[in-house]
Amino acid sequence: MIKTDAVIVGAGPCGLFQVFELGLQGIRAHLVDSLATVGGQCAALYPDKPIYDIPAIRECNANELIDRLLDQIEPFDPVMHLDQQVTVVEKLSIDEFRVETSKGTEFKTRSLIIAGGVGSFQPLVLRAQGVDEVNPGYVHYQVSDSSLFNDKKVVVLGGGDSAFDWALNLVGSAASLTLVHRSERFRAMESSVQEMRKHVEKGNMNFLVGNATQLIHSASKLEQVQITQPDHSVVNLDVDHLLVFFGLSPKLGPIAEWGLALNKNQIETDTERFETNVPGIYAIGDISSYLGKRKLILSGFHEAALVSFAIKKRLNPEAKVHLQYTTTSPLMHERLGVQST
Repeated sequence: MIKTDAVIVGAGPCGLFQVFELGLQGIRAHLVDSLATVGGQCAALYPDKPIYDIPAIRECNANELIDRLLDQIEPFDPVMHLDQQVTVVEKLSIDEFRVETSKGTEFKTRSLIIAGGVGSFQPLVLRAQGVDEVNPGYVHYQVSDSSLFNDKKVVVLGGGDSAFDWALNLVGSAASLTLVHRSERFRAMESSVQEMRKHVEKGNMNFLVGNATQLIHSASKLEQVQITQPDHSVVNLDVDHLLVFFGLSPKLGPIAEWGLALNKNQIETDTERFETNVPGIYAIGDISSYLGKRKLILSGFHEAALVSFAIKKRLNPEAKVHLQYTTTSPLMHERLGVQST
């Protein structure tokens, strides 16, 4: 069993920044995430989508933000436990919890920070004849490297923001590009819809109304996708890669069983420590709920800072927790591994 002062559930932007804030307080953290790589849902679903509201960074994408955060927390040497989900949280005493993951990793920790976005999530999958017989490397529910589709025949299924974002992102790089949705009614932003229509008019991409009903393959390699249109006519599209964005089914999963006060699948916290109704368990980022909550990365960073002070006080209840500035504090410089001037 691993003994530690802090376990963070979720390795997205807020979870990573929580490592930094805890590190400034001299607290080393262990991170657990159900995904196989760090970055959370924004990196898994929108790795190349621009982000404009991170302080002092005019524009970056999710991958760039995660890379910067990983560089920032490097001095604190966090331990990552990826591709595993926290399944058990058991209160051992007023001061300690037992945490267990789906891979059997066990922790005895003084504090637990839930930074799990909307909890675990599963993409809504394509239900079409032949889909189970195609190599999954040709059918994608998320994208981590858009260069995979350079000079390839790509079909994108869906009518929401993810489908439109990726379709528009691949204009000009894919050999051919077709967006398919069941109707002319979309959930995507109107500006994206208008941009799509302009590209269709210019011949940069195609749009079809219909449903993917069959995948045609040879030796598990995807060759065509059959689209059944509203009039029951059938169109077979040549395709190398199929991108499926039907949406996500967010689930709290085991979190719902940990005795935490919930509000519409979010965890209720106070606004002083972002502590839940269970002392020693905190929630930050999109999964936390309080009066005036805004689901912004910036808000999660603020929450992480206050949680770190709260945990420092929890670990040393008799000691005064001093506010020290990274610009001037020799102790902060020592923890960050920088030279004091």
